[in-house]
Amino acid sequence: MDVYEAVASRRAVRRFSGDPIPRETLERVLSAAARSPSGANLQPWHVYVLTGAPLAELKKRTAERVAEGDPGDEREYQMYPPELKSPYRERRSAAAEQRYAALGISREDRRSREAAVAANWDCFGAPAALFCYIDRDMGQAQWADLGMYLQTVMLLLRAEGLHTCPQMAWSVYCRTVADAVLPPPGLILFCGVSIGFEAPAACHDRIDRAPLAETVTFVDG
Repeated sequence: MDVYEAVASRRAVRRFSGDPIPRETLERVLSAAARSPSGANLQPWHVYVLTGAPLAELKKRTAERVAEGDPGDEREYQMYPPELKSPYRERRSAAAEQRYAALGISREDRRSREAAVAANWDCFGAPAALFCYIDRDMGQAQWADLGMYLQTVMLLLRAEGLHTCPQMAWSVYCRTVADAVLPPPGLILFCGVSIGFEAPAACHDRIDRAPLAETVTFVDG
């Protein structure tokens, strides 16, 4: 699979088969992803990979919090600006509309929407999950490095025939994740990434992208 095919076929999959992933595959991907660029080669990512019983226990404990109506932990970073301006507000709204439409969930079906959100904390059935932390002393540039690293990881996983779903949703229950991975003090959980083989019955929803002219300006002769 060449890099263009990996980029074109990468998407957030929300239904995985339970087929296990060989550990050597994950090690190969994460070893290669270490070549991701970072300012001054800081490599500000701290990654924990859970599979098997540890991941099952994390899913169980988080599901119990969700079932009890626990709204989650104090947020350690802001996912989105409180007042999204145009065109970002419209893009977020359109993405949600397309996703729920692909799942056959109407705007009025609150219970099904809540269940779709809660599926995040089951990793959508994935047999492996990566949890990515960053030192709280790091600045905006290092958070950008984190994004480049995670994109590299996801593209390499596509090259291995695997799919992913990056999930900031895991930061909502960051204390439960911390209980599972025991990170040293001073780290912030940015996101989880569910990893696995796509389930045969998975919904092939593709969220639209803005046209090139809306996001790119060429300044040339």
